[in-house]
Formats: sequence, C-alpha cells, structure tokens
Amino acid sequence: MPRWLLAFVVIALPVCALPARAQEPIVNIYNWTDYIDPGVLADFTRETGIKTRYDVFDSLETLEAKLFAGHSGYDIVVPSNEPTMSRLIRAGALAVLDRDRLPNWKNLDPTLMRRVLSSDPGNQHGAIYLWGSTGLGINPARIKALAPAAPMDSWALLLDPAWAKRIAPCGIIMMDSAIDVVPSVLRYLGRSPDSADAADLAAVSKALMAIRPFIRTFASGGALEALATGEACLAMDYSGDVSQASARAREAGNGVDVRYVAPKEGAEIGFDMLAIPADAPHKDAALAFINFVLRPDIMARITDATHYPNAIPATRALVRPALLNDPNVFPTDAEVKTFFTIGASTPTADRARTRMWSRFKAGT
Repeated sequence: MPRWLLAFVVIALPVCALPARAQEPIVNIYNWTDYIDPGVLADFTRETGIKTRYDVFDSLETLEAKLFAGHSGYDIVVPSNEPTMSRLIRAGALAVLDRDRLPNWKNLDPTLMRRVLSSDPGNQHGAIYLWGSTGLGINPARIKALAPAAPMDSWALLLDPAWAKRIAPCGIIMMDSAIDVVPSVLRYLGRSPDSADAADLAAVSKALMAIRPFIRTFASGGALEALATGEACLAMDYSGDVSQASARAREAGNGVDVRYVAPKEGAEIGFDMLAIPADAPHKDAALAFINFVLRPDIMARITDATHYPNAIPATRALVRPALLNDPNVFPTDAEVKTFFTIGASTPTADRARTRMWSRFKAGT
C-alpha cells in the first residue's frame, strides 16, 4: 500500500479505534518542590488505576502565572491560602469541590480549616494539605565563627546590614519571592504585614537594598540543598525545607549542622491547599486524589517525608515520634502565638511590590 494511502487510512480512523492507552485515566499534579512522598503517587495508581503526572514549582509567582494564563492542563494545584488561593478564587480560576465525593474530608481539623475561611469562604475550593512557617535556616557554628554576637533568634540576622555583611562570606540565600519576603520584612520593621502604603513599601525597599550586596543568590527550593551541603550558612526559607535540609545533612554525615529559626519578631504561617483548577481536564481523578491524600495513613507518610505538619489530627499517632516532638515541625503553642498570617492583597499593591522586587533583585 502506498505511504500516502496508509496515512489517509490512519487519519480517517474513528476516535473509538484509537489505542486504549490514549484513554487511560490520569491526574496531572502541580505541587511545590520536595513536597510529597513519591511512594504515595505509586500507591494511588496501584489502588485506583489512575496514573499521575507530577510537576513542581518553587514559588507562588510561578504557580500564579501558570493558572492565570489558563488551560494549564493541571488537575491538582497546591496554592498557599494567602495571597494566591484567594486571588485565584476571585478570578474564578478554581473549581468548587464536590464534598459528596470527598468522604475523607471528615478527617480534617475543623479548627485549622476555620483559619483559612477568610481566604476560601465556606471552605468551598480547597482542603489543607500541609502548613508551616517562613523563617531562617542557619548553620550556627559557621555564623558564630564570623559573628560571635550575632542575634541568632531575630530577623536582624538577615535584615540588619551590619550582621549580613559579617555573615556574607559563608553564604546568604534569599527566597526568590516577593509574596513570601515582603510581609516578613514589614513585620520586622514594625509595620503591618498587609500594608500597601507607599511609605511602608519604601521602607521595605530601603531595608532590602541595604543587604543586597551581601546576598549570594536567590532561590526557594534550591536553598534546601545549599543548606544541607554547607554551601550556605543562612537562608530565608520554609520551616519544613530547613528541617529536610537538616535531615539530609545528618544522613550525609558531612558535619553540617542546620537548624530552623522562627524569628522572635514573628514568622509568617501559611497553609498550602489542595485545589482543582476550574478548567481541569480530569476533575473526577482530581477528587479521587484529594480523597486519597486525606486518609490519615497517607498524610502521615507525607509529613514524614516532607517534615511539614498536616491538618489531620489522626496522623499524630502515625507520624514518626522524632518529628512529632520537634517544635520546628510541630511548633509549640507559645511559638504559634508569635506567628502571623497575611490577608488578601490588591492588584495595586501587587504591582507595587513586583516593581520593588525587580529593582531589589537587579540591585538598582
């Protein structure tokens, strides 16, 4: 048969004649870097027959750009409750969850779910996946060797240029996200973390520009490895990432000591949410995945792997005791009282912060 005729026959085949594998169920997941137990994905496929495609992002800006552009192709996304999830909800970018399809919703802590009501009224669009705080990852010995009197419990360790200058030789990493950084700087300066006031943002810009010469690099997910290997001695990062870095350093036996600090001025607490994009191509598979993850045995494994606490009380009996008793993973009530949350931001404030952040990164 001539090649052109064969091509015509193939093109003319009806959809029902396509190979069965083209119709295989799948769920496309977009989650943070180092934020799941890979075995959970394999077990989900084994139990449900639904395959997974798993992509990662390392900043809220990246996630927002993907979803606001539309037609991302993802079925599960994991935005932080503020400011990203509330923005996505206002834009109509997230689907309302069919709670009748989520029997394991009953496992969620109602007290924690109430904490995200301001972002997601009625808890209609998301379930808490994991949560944690934003603070400092430090290598105490290396910092003290350069600055014996450095304030190890304060944002000043990073944001006071006198200390940043002394610590710079052993490597300082800044989070590559205005969304995460600006509220903490505002808090350190004694301003409202939600402020969009021009004078407050000018103060943030001044504070950041003062330490810009001493920042080695900008990273989010990449800071974990740099801390674990000793490439950096100070990083602004998420609590669970620092805890993972500490564990990796111990496993490597490289003599690197990594610790997490929730600064005394206050650390931002955030909740990462399991959500479904409004235009998700496989909503049924997405609901099956969320319900699977909300099982205590599955969520306990995720906490063990990521070093982040979850919102399912029944996992307390299943999580490794070393993590359960680590206040950097499960903070004490006294620590939680010092934490702060942020509210929804406005487009005007977002644009101002983005412009300021671009100048800061460029050093101009």
